[in-house]
Amino acid sequence: MQVRKPRENKSFIRSNICSDVMKLLKSYILLSRSNYMPVTGEAASTIWDFIIKYATLTYDSLRFGEIEDFPETIEPVWILGKQFSALTEKDEILADVTSRLWLTYRKNFQPIGGTGPTSDTGWGCMLRCGQMILGEALICRHLGRDWRWSPGQRQRPEYISILNAFIDKKDSYYSIHQIAQMGVGEGKSIGQWYGPNTVAQVLKKLAVFDSWSRLAVHVAMDNTVVIEEIKRLCMPWLDFERGACAASHEPQEMNGDLQGACALDDTALWKPLVLLIPLRLGLSDINEAYFEPLKQCFMMSQSLGVIGGKPNSAHYFIGFVGEELIYLDPHTSQPAVEPDEHGQFLDESYHCQHPPCRMHICELDPSIAAGFFCQTEDDFDEWCAQIRKVSNCRGLPMFELVDSQPSHLITSDVLNLTPDFSDSGRLERCFDSEDEEFEILSL
Repeated sequence: MQVRKPRENKSFIRSNICSDVMKLLKSYILLSRSNYMPVTGEAASTIWDFIIKYATLTYDSLRFGEIEDFPETIEPVWILGKQFSALTEKDEILADVTSRLWLTYRKNFQPIGGTGPTSDTGWGCMLRCGQMILGEALICRHLGRDWRWSPGQRQRPEYISILNAFIDKKDSYYSIHQIAQMGVGEGKSIGQWYGPNTVAQVLKKLAVFDSWSRLAVHVAMDNTVVIEEIKRLCMPWLDFERGACAASHEPQEMNGDLQGACALDDTALWKPLVLLIPLRLGLSDINEAYFEPLKQCFMMSQSLGVIGGKPNSAHYFIGFVGEELIYLDPHTSQPAVEPDEHGQFLDESYHCQHPPCRMHICELDPSIAAGFFCQTEDDFDEWCAQIRKVSNCRGLPMFELVDSQPSHLITSDVLNLTPDFSDSGRLERCFDSEDEEFEILSL
């Protein structure tokens, strides 16, 4: 099907200018002007370090020096399950966007692995998007979707704990250090660009060690969400062989606490679910048949957004207006933040305080990962009902929702859906991690 070409907006033009400038400057610097011999040794290193710094500043000033406001349109603005009016609620839109965690490139942090890079500029954009989608899950988990960030105000302890989980140091749960080093086990060397699937798998492994949030992170493979798999993961103390309502006789030890279904209150019977679904919605371009189903995802109250973007340029998509996707862009280099002895630090740089970026949906790279958060079992059941409803709407369903494991897929026993949290070595997944290996969905 033919997709119409989007308008060339200012942000798109600025991005192309920055890319062209970088290519010209790199070619110019690596060759001397006098005899066209390569510049080598310390001189080349010094010059290149300077030009990278200058080009980064140039990119940031071009990218954010002139921000387009939301269009004057009667079409609703959807942001992570919330509907707004672009005509009468612009302040509310900006307040909601500003309250999302904005995690960008950082520089001058501790070397990754002790001797590795001290900045992720140029390679860490998808890692930062992964941090943002998980950060949204932590906000929903501990603060609620309606929480709002107020600059200069005393913040809640839960918020400080969430931010500290992403600080750029080796002992933070979800720091760039942890993600990059865990990615080595996924076949990605430190400094290599990630795809959505790899980031999802790494976040799944790291969440096991977050005993405060106690999240159940599930990555749905093969374009299939299996309800039974998820309920096994979120309610491991239930004996599914005897039926969903039968509790196990022996309590299980998880994160150091003895737990049994009979001893828990209702809110503890379900581990909060973060569902990540890696997808490929076309070959080189997104199939137009997925436009509406993708937009429907942003309208669900369980939405965590989508990580994806353009080739080698990742974004965190949080909503849409009309045919344009709304996203937070991690391509801004900021100095690393060092908390004081009480874990406090200035947090303004972790929130985007200008109107978010937008791009036409047809510009989206077809390789994405959609995220959803279900605090309770009722939330998950409601999400399943919405997905089935969306599947009956126009367009192609982006993935399949089934009650139990299809016979052609690997069994749940092999996938080890209820891992022993005391043995992190058993957390290795049993399938290939390459982001290119998706089932292609097309007309």
